[in-house]
This record gives sequence, structure tokens and C-alpha cells, in this order.
Amino acid sequence: MQRDNKFETKVIHTGYNSDQHHGSLAPPVYQTSTFVFPDAETGEQRFAGEQEGYIYSRLGNPTVKMLEERIAALEGGEKGLAFGSGMAAVSAVLIGLTRTEDHILCSQGVYGCTFGLLQMMKDKFRVDHDLIDMSDSSVIEQHIQPNTKVIFIETPINPTMTLVDLEMVSQIAARHNITVVVDNTFCTPYIQRPLELGCQIVIHSATKYIGGHGDVVAGLVVSDSETIDLLAATTQKDIGGIMSPFDAWLLLRGLKTLPVRMDRHCDNAMFISKALKEHPSIDQVFYPGDDEFADYPIATKQMSRSGGLISFTIKGDKEASQKLINSLHLIKIAVSLGDAETLIQHPATMTHAVVPKEIRKQMGITDNLVRLSVGLEAKEDIWVDIKQALEVIKYV
Repeated sequence: MQRDNKFETKVIHTGYNSDQHHGSLAPPVYQTSTFVFPDAETGEQRFAGEQEGYIYSRLGNPTVKMLEERIAALEGGEKGLAFGSGMAAVSAVLIGLTRTEDHILCSQGVYGCTFGLLQMMKDKFRVDHDLIDMSDSSVIEQHIQPNTKVIFIETPINPTMTLVDLEMVSQIAARHNITVVVDNTFCTPYIQRPLELGCQIVIHSATKYIGGHGDVVAGLVVSDSETIDLLAATTQKDIGGIMSPFDAWLLLRGLKTLPVRMDRHCDNAMFISKALKEHPSIDQVFYPGDDEFADYPIATKQMSRSGGLISFTIKGDKEASQKLINSLHLIKIAVSLGDAETLIQHPATMTHAVVPKEIRKQMGITDNLVRLSVGLEAKEDIWVDIKQALEVIKYV
């Protein structure tokens, strides 16, 4: 496979050679727990790392390896590693890179379960963390400690859509020999490639846009070979949050249409964001493609498109927000994103309910904030559903 092929070609071909699989056009699923050795000596050599080959599917599987090679090529990294969920990937990376008394610096907003993991690492393992506004380089410098080992970033941040300038943060981290980890779930490598901006590790909840069809739970990590080999031999192997071969096959299938799907998600989201801004029941709209959005300059710098996620606040309280959500017909109430279906959720009581209220306020997660994952339906139909729900809350 040519490394200089364009993205749309890589998502279909990288990591798979049909000649090696009896001419099968679709990658086969190696649905096996273990692999047979021709003799005892081969088993000894593979366990000793002296001979390449498969041993046991927790340690490696051909179908999973195809996916790992493909996501690495798409992100521009040396090697990929697949996990059973996005949080298995986040956990493996943060636990694998730190030890007791270390410190992690985080973007001010993070996914609720990531926040829960950080708190658990603090309480159980004395790995401390700070959530800070990363818009100002001097603020980042002030919060770096001698024991800071990782800077963990979501951009766009879930669910406020706040952006972080990855190139700026990477330059600061390089001066202090700190590893920069980016959760790139919202963008996918089709829109944003953090490794090209100086970051060291990229994480995806592949459950979302990578899979794209709401039928798989998975996580992916991309980095240099040394880092991936370390994670594979430690926090993946020993904790065991691996991906099944069938889930890898589903993701390989989903990836083939990623560029086409992302273009439609982005087109639809831009249309909906503009319509929301003009509606009298909407207070604010947070979307990277809006030229009035505070972080629009960062979006134009590091994102090729604006994504399919929109957050907005309504002129009302929690009850009004919930009434809006309950009044929808086409749009589904669910906490995931990136599916063909348009999904809506209330972050303060759903994805970020684990975050204490005072910290949610600091993150910008108010009771009237709603997150919308714009799907692949006709944009006019999505808007008709939202508009009729907004008419219901007008009288609340």
C-alpha cells in the first residue's frame, strides 16, 4: 500500500492484501481465542519475542491488526492499538504513562467518564490532575509542575465545543518534555490530525464516527511504535481491555465510508447551526464552523471541516431543556454521537452527571445546555423536528 495515497483511498485499502486471504474482497474475521503452534519450540520462540506470529487474541489478532494498521495510516502515526471501548483506550494510556505522585494537566472540559477516571487515579493512586483553560499559553506554563507527565486534551471539548490550539500546546509541552495526548473522537482523522501538529498520542472512541452505525463499542490509540509497544505489553495485555475480532471487522467496514459520512455530517450540522442561531428560543449556539464562534480562528487553523456536533443553550432552565428533548419525534434521545441517526442529549444530567455541579459550571455545562449529534438524514427533516419542539417550549 502506497503511503502517499490520499485519505479516501487509505480508509479502504490500508492494512489489507486480498492475495494473502484467498482473494476475499472483504477482510476475514479471525474469530479465534488462541492460535496453534506447529511445535513446542515455536511456542517458546514466540513467547520469548524471538519469532513473529500470533499466540492468543488478547495479545494480537489478524483482523484487529488490519484495523490498527489502517487507523495508524489515517492519523499519520507509526502504529495503532485497538481496545474494547473508548474508555479502555483512555485508561490504558493515562495509567500506562503515569505512576504514583505524577501529575496530569487537562483541558478544562473532558468527557464525564474521563473525569471519573482522573478522580479515581487521584484517590487510589495519588496521580493528581488539574483542569485548566488552555486558551492562554501563560496559564498552561503556570500550571505545569515538575511532576507533570501528560497533557490531556479534548478538542473540540465535550460538550461545550471549546477548541484548544494543539500546535501551541505541543510547543509548550516539548520544552518541558511532556507527552501530549489528544482525544480526537469528535473530529476523526478526516478533519483533524493531532500528530501532524506536534502531539504524541491520539485516542478515539471508535464507537462514534469511526464505526458510524451505532453497532459497536471500541477504542483506538495511535502513536510512535515505542509507545504503542509499551502500552500493548503493559496496560492493554495485563488489564485486558481488548477489542474483539468481529468489532474490528465492523470498524474496518465503517471506516470505508468515513469521508463520505463526515462530509454529510458537516454539511448538515452547518445548516442546522445557522437555523438554530436565527430562532428566538435559542440563547447561544456553539459550533466550530460559525464565524462568530469564539474559537473559530483555531478551527480554521487545525480543522479541515467543522464537524457534526453542535451544542446550544435555550432560553429556559433544565425543565425547559428536557421538554424540548421530549418533544422531538425524528431525533433520538441517546448519549452517543457520530451515528447515521441524529441524536440529542442533556449533558448536565447525562454524560456529565458524574461531574460535581460546581465543576460543571466551571466547564460551561449549564442546565440549559443541549448537545446535538447531527446525523445523515435530510437536513430539512432534522430542522423541521427541532423547530416544532422549539415551538413547544416557547410557552414554558
